Amino acid sequence: MLIVMKPEATTDQIDAVIARIEGVGATAHPIFGERLTVIGAIGDTDVEQHIADLELEGQPGVDEVKPVMKPYKLASRVEHREASVFEIGGAKIGGEHFALMAGPCTVESREQLLETADVVLAAGANMLRGGAYKPRTSPYSFQGLGTEGLRLLAEAKEITGLPIVTELMDARDLEAVLEVADVIQVGARNMQNYGLLTELGRAGRPVLLKRGLAGTLEEFVMAAEYILKEGNEAVMLCERGIRTFETAYRFTLDLMAVPVLKQMTHLPVVVDPSHAAGRRDLVESLSLAAAAAGADGIIVEVHPNPEEAICDGPQALRASDFPAYARKVEQVATIAGKAPFLREAAGTA
Repeated sequence: MLIVMKPEATTDQIDAVIARIEGVGATAHPIFGERLTVIGAIGDTDVEQHIADLELEGQPGVDEVKPVMKPYKLASRVEHREASVFEIGGAKIGGEHFALMAGPCTVESREQLLETADVVLAAGANMLRGGAYKPRTSPYSFQGLGTEGLRLLAEAKEITGLPIVTELMDARDLEAVLEVADVIQVGARNMQNYGLLTELGRAGRPVLLKRGLAGTLEEFVMAAEYILKEGNEAVMLCERGIRTFETAYRFTLDLMAVPVLKQMTHLPVVVDPSHAAGRRDLVESLSLAAAAAGADGIIVEVHPNPEEAICDGPQALRASDFPAYARKVEQVATIAGKAPFLREAAGTA
């Protein structure tokens, strides 16, 4: 249910509506705009009926009450018509703002991470990505450096000033990750790990949620709803390729998801071309296509020596090629209506 307050509604009137909503077991999510306030009332089917029985249309200060038919209440554009814009470590994403997140698939060593971070910084990218914990298909594959990887990411952040994007797999590691991460990534395999998503909603740190390998768009957005309902509004959706019958490449990058998700939700949409392609030679083309489709950002893998990478070397861009790649992405994103995003301080904007 969506309760639209009158422009002249007082604080006491707004608080009274919130109290009545919460009094029937629902959760109230007020959105305070420049001109008016909108209150989202969230609950299960029985609770929604109780909300309807409140007859809030007659409450002082209430302009109108609208039912929200979508199962995803907080992510929907019904309640939040304008595209959300988040500022993360000085970088903005959403609306007219584009963010380029780049770095190694996994943190392997201090030398490898800092060399990559220097390249990412010099090229003008907005955020440094790097995995300390890695979900792998085989339990015998390298699983990441763990806390040592987090320590190295913290050092890279201190040296470069770049915000850190890193993955969380287990809620037991949340506190350690929160000490380092500016954005917490949820991998495709954890898209429907609802307990983990709930904890991230309570943590309040920006979340980059990746679409599951076989998740529909509605399932994807409903997963985001688990984070939003706990009060964390800073959620970014990431299309990273889905599993289809095609075997010519690793996954099928669903670029149609970009404009559709932007119609369905107000949340920024990011594309991961590296995991979709699985091949370095396809990453740039997919990145440019994503920017042209209206994506709000790209998260891409970069490595100084991909042939020596412990994890996903074949899909990582060479660090030496990254500056030219970043400029091309910016050019296409600008044509698609985004503001220039490469930092001027890097001399590449």
